[in-house]
Amino acid sequence: MKHLIIIATLVVSGFVQSQTNYEKGMQKAFEIWETGNIIETSNLFERIANAESDNWLPAYYAAQVNIVNSFGERDIEKLTAKLKKGQDFINDAKAISKNNPEIMVLQALLYTAWVAHDGATYGMTMSPQVVELYAKAKAIAPNNPRVIYCEAEWNMGSAKFFGQDTTPFCKDLEKALELFANFKPESPFHPHWGKERVEILLQSCGK
Repeated sequence: MKHLIIIATLVVSGFVQSQTNYEKGMQKAFEIWETGNIIETSNLFERIANAESDNWLPAYYAAQVNIVNSFGERDIEKLTAKLKKGQDFINDAKAISKNNPEIMVLQALLYTAWVAHDGATYGMTMSPQVVELYAKAKAIAPNNPRVIYCEAEWNMGSAKFFGQDTTPFCKDLEKALELFANFKPESPFHPHWGKERVEILLQSCGK
């Protein structure tokens, strides 16, 4: 019995230590991200993802850091490398957490990065996929503020491209802002980004 207690204690201690290392690693990765060191941030999230094989969040953030940093990248080789890496991490996250609306939003943003880079080349094939992803994500999580806000920003970008009025989508941004006010992530590391971006978009909404 004594041996069983010792073994159980070691297992629990190992679990607690594992959790602590995960939390420390995630916090460190976010701190590095704030400094603008994209490569080191991506590499750290990747190392955490390898250690946490049943946790989709490290792979999600490894994908996000590459996707976000790809917007505005004009060098096609660098863009391709970032988005390929981003896609690989999305695939890893999807394998762990299927039908996850947060991951769907990230996939839509990756396609948006391609369309933003070269609409003539990628618009016809990827735009319908973006629309489909947001529709699917909204069906699963209609009160997720990132789903509502990112779909609204996509629709506004499409409207601008075709010379249409963006005002109808302002109400969606307002709804997203309301949802952010009540949104509570499942953990300190679950996605909670987007509120600041919504506030910026609303300042110029309809103008």
